[in-house]
Amino acid sequence: MFLEDEFAVGRIRARRISVSVLIAVTAFAACIAAMLGLASAARAGQTPQASAQLAALVRPNDVNSGSLLFPSKEPGFYVEAPRLKTDVAIDVSGPIARVKVTQRFQNPSQGWVEGTYVFPLPENSAVDALKMQIGERFIEGQIKPRQEAREIYEQAKAEGKKTALLEQQRPNIFTNQVANIGPGETIVVQIEYQQTIHQSGGEFSLRFPMVVAPRYNPAPIVQTVEFNNGAGFATPRDPVENRDKIAAPVLDPRENARINPVSLTVDLRAGFPLGDVKSSFHAVDISQDGDQARTISLKADTVPADKDFELTWKAAAGKMPSAGLFREVIDGKTYLLAFVTPPTAPDTAVPPAKREVVFVIDNSGSMSGPSIEQARQSLALAISKLNPDDRFNVIRFDDTMTDYFKGLVTATPDNREKAIGYVRGLTADGGTEMLPALQAALRNQGPVASGALRQVVFLTDGAIGNEQQLFQEITANRGDARVFTVGIGSAPNTYFMTKAAEMGRGTFTAIGSTDQVASRMGELFAKLQNPAMTDIAATFEGIKAEDITPNPMPDLYSGEPVVLTAQLPENNAGKLQIIGKTGDQPWRVEMDIANAADGSGISKLWARRKIDDFEARAYERQDPAALDKDIETVALAHHLVSRVTSLVAVDVTPSRPADQPLGSAKLPLNLPDGWDFDKVSGENAAPLGGAERHGSATPAGNAGPEQAETQALVASPEIANMMAAAPTAKAATMIAQKSSTVNLPQTATRADEQIIRGLTMLLLALTAASGLAVWRRRLKRIITVGAKRDGL
Repeated sequence: MFLEDEFAVGRIRARRISVSVLIAVTAFAACIAAMLGLASAARAGQTPQASAQLAALVRPNDVNSGSLLFPSKEPGFYVEAPRLKTDVAIDVSGPIARVKVTQRFQNPSQGWVEGTYVFPLPENSAVDALKMQIGERFIEGQIKPRQEAREIYEQAKAEGKKTALLEQQRPNIFTNQVANIGPGETIVVQIEYQQTIHQSGGEFSLRFPMVVAPRYNPAPIVQTVEFNNGAGFATPRDPVENRDKIAAPVLDPRENARINPVSLTVDLRAGFPLGDVKSSFHAVDISQDGDQARTISLKADTVPADKDFELTWKAAAGKMPSAGLFREVIDGKTYLLAFVTPPTAPDTAVPPAKREVVFVIDNSGSMSGPSIEQARQSLALAISKLNPDDRFNVIRFDDTMTDYFKGLVTATPDNREKAIGYVRGLTADGGTEMLPALQAALRNQGPVASGALRQVVFLTDGAIGNEQQLFQEITANRGDARVFTVGIGSAPNTYFMTKAAEMGRGTFTAIGSTDQVASRMGELFAKLQNPAMTDIAATFEGIKAEDITPNPMPDLYSGEPVVLTAQLPENNAGKLQIIGKTGDQPWRVEMDIANAADGSGISKLWARRKIDDFEARAYERQDPAALDKDIETVALAHHLVSRVTSLVAVDVTPSRPADQPLGSAKLPLNLPDGWDFDKVSGENAAPLGGAERHGSATPAGNAGPEQAETQALVASPEIANMMAAAPTAKAATMIAQKSSTVNLPQTATRADEQIIRGLTMLLLALTAASGLAVWRRRLKRIITVGAKRDGL
């Protein structure tokens, strides 16, 4: 009887449990249905603009090939970065190179995008042409004042028109922005420039840079406190102009394949019989066309944009030209290009003075890998070549600095051995605080001894953004010293290195591999140990020259030619005279202008160098606006990109529908060949507009390098409405790696609906299982209790 009663009670409780479970399940199902309904309603109620915006975005599982994705403002969605391929065609005619750079921007996404590409060009390039190809049509870019060009571009972008904008951020860093690239579309942009060929020690060379190395950008600091606004506060002066314009996301080569493929050919017509023709860093095929011409092409169809291309050539034995004279007549004016190599100083020349050499070596994070090895070898070799009666010192820097001898010491064998041992033990890490090291070299080494020659030899990759600070330091505190720069690595900042040497009345030497250490340092030793060609001046006889550049003429060293350009009246009768001194020996050369050969693009080169002269003497000008106007006048007259002028091209026909949004992203760059990603980019982002660095970021007055090393080089902020804050380079590459290695199934149903339905079914199953377990435990208890009562 008891057992029957318990069973009856159990059935009643089970029904109550079942009802409770049913109510709970029903309520949960209703909530889920409501969530799905709200989601569907929200999607149904989306505006066409919002729907189009989502269509322009992707999720990681939507991408089935390697891509770089940037977070958007829409949670869970990303903007797929445009892809780039570059073709380079270089035509060398005597001392001048004409270069065409064709950039193909491909949009792999389903939305409309704007791509921004940060790329390098030679620091002496005269950029004068921009063409944009739309189908079979070519649109010629127009030169405009910088702000006006920007306004034209932004308006065309907003109107859905295809448009391109080329701006100079540094003389060797440019940005190309291309807007309204349609889904799956490719836009072709071609850039053209002129440059002069470099000559030194009987070797001619040209360099085409392929990647902008990550720059160290010091934090803004208050250098001179001025209270001109009446507010009682001083505003920090930013040492890095346009810091957000010279940075781009950098891919980690350990997690991503090299991108931005480049094809390159050189048509070399030297103008004299050729000897050796070599590519320093890339495998090439060389075909011969007579004794004065060669065609050079990459052995591989393309190479990744991760290191500079360098081509060198020499004249056949006994055929080295000692002088050259070329002219171009445009709009009634003659533009002259002249070069002449002074004779080698005779053995009877006065022996060089005793030297005081301050060696400065960069051991920051960007110098890790092959670069620091090249720098150590170069510096050890330089120290070993010192004479016993020379004096020297070694200064090394990253985000800290060490003055090894704390002043100049005699170059005894013991001191040289100590210094070489110290140099060989240096490792590369930390940021690139170059200014304190340069100040120590120029200011803190004591007075120059009577009859001695002070030389500062700077070994670095120059990967900094505050070039102007260093130029000002050299100009203000060089005194009688001469500054020689040695560019290290696969992608040195040649603008900084060349201009620093020019301002320091020294020379620039590039070393891109350990194979070049001995030969390039040997050339530098010859320049350090021989007297310079000084007091160089150019005059014209029988003709009035309106402008001669560079002005003033720089000092020269053994094997270096005098190279000048000039603007003359149309009358070509007259002679060019160049004079100078080698030690105490006078030197003079005279060339008849009537014998000048016809040349092309000389007017562009003159204008480029004229602008360089304006920029180099900017510190002497009291009115910055007047300086900018002078630069703008020359640049507009000669159709050149400069700091104050830009090229802009606009298609008159709108292509992006008004209801389609426009995404934007900076194209990612490769890490320069040989660089260590961990040394130049950490896990955390520095604040936008704050201090970016290679291994760390230390705002002025903040914690030291140990704490700072956790901060990272920042990928630059994006300007499009769809974009969220830009990720760090590390974060971006992690997204790229995920998308290229994880292949998730593609379905026609949105992933969020699948997830909600899956969770619903799972929770229903768990709830049912839980109720069944309770029923089973209750039934077992009833049977057990009843059995005990009945003595079973």
